[in-house]
Amino acid sequence: MRYLLLALVSLVLAGCAAPAPVPVDPVSLLLDSAFQPKPVPADPEVLTPSDAMRRYLAVDIARELRDRGTLDGLVAALQSNTRLKLEYDSTITRTAAEAFEARAGNCLSLTVMTAALARELGLSVSFHRVLAEPLWTRSGDTLFANGHVNVVLASSPANDRAIFRSVNGIIVDFMPGADLRRQRSQEIEEHTVTAMYMNNRAAEALRSGSLDEAYWWARGAMLHDPRFLEGINTLGVVYSRHGNPAQAERAFRYVLAIETENVSSMANLAGVLERLGRKAESLALSDRLRQIESHPPFHFFDLGIAALRGKEFAVARDHFLRELRRNAYYHGAHFGLAVAYLGLGEPESALRHLGTALETSTNRGEHDLYAAKLAWLRSQRTQ
Repeated sequence: MRYLLLALVSLVLAGCAAPAPVPVDPVSLLLDSAFQPKPVPADPEVLTPSDAMRRYLAVDIARELRDRGTLDGLVAALQSNTRLKLEYDSTITRTAAEAFEARAGNCLSLTVMTAALARELGLSVSFHRVLAEPLWTRSGDTLFANGHVNVVLASSPANDRAIFRSVNGIIVDFMPGADLRRQRSQEIEEHTVTAMYMNNRAAEALRSGSLDEAYWWARGAMLHDPRFLEGINTLGVVYSRHGNPAQAERAFRYVLAIETENVSSMANLAGVLERLGRKAESLALSDRLRQIESHPPFHFFDLGIAALRGKEFAVARDHFLRELRRNAYYHGAHFGLAVAYLGLGEPESALRHLGTALETSTNRGEHDLYAAKLAWLRSQRTQ
């Protein structure tokens, strides 16, 4: 499954500049008055199954589900060329019901369709954002950075029939040639998937030149999940294309205040500054971007883990802090920081990052682990 991050082609050779301000309320980034209203739903019901989907499960593949078991029967039906006969179609991102009706969709559409069918059968469903370098494509004068998400299906949370990197269940991935066993991923919640869908629709509207529609889709993505920073980056791209450079700068700086090494927003901000005649700032961003792109995803997280194993707590702290500049809401990096700060004798900082790890965790196992660690640390502070 792919979702779209946006960067204007004229903004690509840029990087990060002056110290970023403290993030404001993201709602203050909106500029509704500058755009014509469009019929964009506040809740697109991305994962709502249709009656036709329910009939398909109850009638068309009932025998497979009974003979093979619910999980294996559904996966077999998805793989069969004589059942759904799914086709790849990248023209528009569809909801689950729309993809089922068309028997076609892009990776995101086919993934949410799979999740909706699985949930209707009572299977456990979890979405995972694959952490890897995005694939860049171009349409006209706009560059698109395509990220990737897949879905894990299981009979129950305790199912252990297949394990890929501590994920229990079967990974369903519509990316051709995906190496599932080598993927690094982070579980995400349903509202983030909805934000990704709306961000895709914004990108598609931008591609067709419909700036007003693109704005309302990007607005919806941001409101569904303000932590999905790609949606705010897309909002900045809309502003830039629409002729609102000051508002675009605010959106890009908001992202960079949270993730100081967010490549897309760095590139876009540099382009805006160049257009505004602030060439020195733009050049500084270009230099910064070249430094950041020399490191692969998870580079600093892995270094932090290695430093923790060697009990080099100060080194580990610095690596985890660097990782958070690129992925501000990654719970694993916050947990690693908490361990490092404990090793450095800084329990207050450890408490703060352990609390953030708990807040940003995305499954029950992580939540329970962090909650227990947090409770233990708080009890030590009161003794």
